[in-house]
This record gives sequence, C-alpha cells and structure tokens, in this order.
Amino acid sequence: MNDPKQNFNWCVEKSQSIHCKRSKLWETISSESNLELFHPFCKKNNIITWPGDNSEDILVYLNGMTMRRKFVFWEKNFGYDLFINQMGFEPSFVSWRVKEENEGSIITISVWPYLFNKGNKVFNWFPYKLFVRPNLEKYLSSVLKGIKYYLENDKKIKKNQFGLHRWFST
Repeated sequence: MNDPKQNFNWCVEKSQSIHCKRSKLWETISSESNLELFHPFCKKNNIITWPGDNSEDILVYLNGMTMRRKFVFWEKNFGYDLFINQMGFEPSFVSWRVKEENEGSIITISVWPYLFNKGNKVFNWFPYKLFVRPNLEKYLSSVLKGIKYYLENDKKIKKNQFGLHRWFST
C-alpha cells in the first residue's frame, strides 16, 4: 500500500500524557463504540465491522454531521490508521499512536485533513493555517482531554465538556 500521507501537504498533531498503563489506554481506544466514552462531540459511535484491520464505524457528531471511519492499519498496544469522511466528501487520513512514558502513557493523534491540504501549497496555505489548523487543533485537544479524563477518573465525559466546537457542536 502506498503511504496515504503523501497525498497531503500538512499534518496537525497533538499528544496527551495519561496516568495509566499503555495496555489500558489501548483497551479503551480499541473497544467497540469507544468514542461514546471520551469524545466530547460524539453523539453516537455505531459499529459496522470491529475490531482490527478493515474495521469500520460511523461517528455521529452532536450537530448531526455523520462520518464513516475505515481502518487500514491496526496493531495491538501500538495504534491504528484510518480514513474518515463525511459522505460525498474526500477522506482525511488519521493516525492514533500509544506508547509508554515513565509511569503512564502518551497518546498522539495525527490528522492529514483533506480541506485546503492537497495540490497547490501557495493557494492553500492561507486558508489552511487560518481556518483548518486552529479548528483541528482545538478539536484534537478536546478529544485528548476526554481520553485523559475518562481514563484517570473512570467516568464518561459530558457533551462539549471542554467547550463548544464550531464544526461539531450544536
């Protein structure tokens, strides 16, 4: 398989340290409908096929936007890669990675969004840097805070727990 990241100009990446073992972090992010536990903008996470390579699920955001996730790489206690897209739109590429750190673990989510991120860099740079990147950084920060909160407090998060998001909140 060709490296799907080659199709994009830029990536947005965020990491979060969590006070839990990597195996517990992996168990959480690889469980069925896992986004319902920690994703602050998730209304529903419906499974089509699960788990492992070729997994598929549907993510319904709080505002009703619906995305399909198709997993193309899956390695236990390491991470997974997937394509995500709203029906009728191009897919973005997403990579989730987990690793041990001291007495805890780190999760990193990297996103190669399709919007203003293909083709002419000169034309796309301004809207990407001003619109896509800051909104995606806020989104990833909220998702990672949700994972941390869930694992360290053993409680599902509330909707919009870390603030509203212009793309996904109601």
